[in-house]
Amino acid sequence: MKEIVVPELAESITEGTVAEWLVAKGDKVEKGDPVVELETDKVNVEVNSDFSGVVAELLVEEGDDVEVGDVIAKVDESGEAAGSDNADVSSEAEAKEENKEEPKEEKKPEAKEESPQTDEGGESKTDQPVASPATRKRARELGIDLSEIKPKDPVGRISKEDVEAAAKAKADAGKKSSKKEEKSAEKTEFDKPVVREKMSRRRQTIAKRLVEAQHTAAMLTTFNEVDMTNVMKVRSERKDAFLDKHGVKLGFMSFFTKAVVGALKEFPLVNAEIQGDEIVKKQFYDIGVAVSTEEGLVVPVVRDADRLSFAGIEEEIGNLAKKARDGKLGLNDLQGGSFTITNGGIFGSLLSTPILNTPQVGILGMHKIEKRPKVMPDDSIEVRPMMYIAMSYDHRIIDGREAVQFLDRVKQMIEDPYDLLLEG
Repeated sequence: MKEIVVPELAESITEGTVAEWLVAKGDKVEKGDPVVELETDKVNVEVNSDFSGVVAELLVEEGDDVEVGDVIAKVDESGEAAGSDNADVSSEAEAKEENKEEPKEEKKPEAKEESPQTDEGGESKTDQPVASPATRKRARELGIDLSEIKPKDPVGRISKEDVEAAAKAKADAGKKSSKKEEKSAEKTEFDKPVVREKMSRRRQTIAKRLVEAQHTAAMLTTFNEVDMTNVMKVRSERKDAFLDKHGVKLGFMSFFTKAVVGALKEFPLVNAEIQGDEIVKKQFYDIGVAVSTEEGLVVPVVRDADRLSFAGIEEEIGNLAKKARDGKLGLNDLQGGSFTITNGGIFGSLLSTPILNTPQVGILGMHKIEKRPKVMPDDSIEVRPMMYIAMSYDHRIIDGREAVQFLDRVKQMIEDPYDLLLEG
């Protein structure tokens, strides 16, 4: 019998949650076949079987937390798939092997259901109900005694469904015996309908990291506004030719990415991070682009953005955004990054304070473009498409002067985008 264990996932990831089993007990698997999908802090990853054979046992259930090195399933290399002629023989042989060490007990004349059965560990099921850790945890949460449950599984294993059914029956019995009290309680202002659901591992990680960013960094935010007239003019003039030539649309993100890279070169501390008592100045420009998905915000990284053309940036952002929405981002897509750009404007945000994506020390927030009156150099007033931009920064290594100058440099390059086009 071979064991499938949780492999090394990544340097910073040591645990995950079983999101979905891709096989069932009795299924035939080949070496390299995916058997389970794990949800980690950053992405979902598939665990493959290192052996060919038949799935003999699944040791954890969907929703269970597992760590690197945990045994999660067993594969019988000599077994036959469920439904084959040898399936019953294999199962019978396995059962005999597992019960070898257990001393035989004299059969009692009592009813069949009172005969002791043994679980995988050789303990009598009359001594302790057979249930997974997740099922036992759920029973504790609901105040259910496992010994009082009659499982539906013919082998005697108690499932989460059995626990839920027992809890429902208990609740129904309680309702019938105390109808008056329940009706009275319904009228109180504190008894309101609610829906509880467990936070996904990724949502827990997002929450944890955002709080950590506020607790560890001396975070401040500076604001400015950008006249988007020239960028919108360039896009209008060149969008069709750009699409025909490169196969991607010319969007705002490529302009802002180019402007950010240019400003980072002038203000290297914004492209740094703190490690202990040292400042690490990065001499590469891997720009994280925040993408919203159903499971929460992720920040895939555009590698070497300084070496990419406008078309290269647009294509890479499009690919990463699609992978994020399809749930196919890899760990390498999310690791690293020296600076982040987030665009709340796509949701209609007019102004916000972005939170640092630690250990990075700077993040640029884009917002909704809105027509506003602007005083021109000749004191005339014109209606212009304006965008508020915000930069949050770690005041431990970036002074206010540098932060303001960095954001102003981004503003200058966006308002005069032709230089960016010549460079890119």
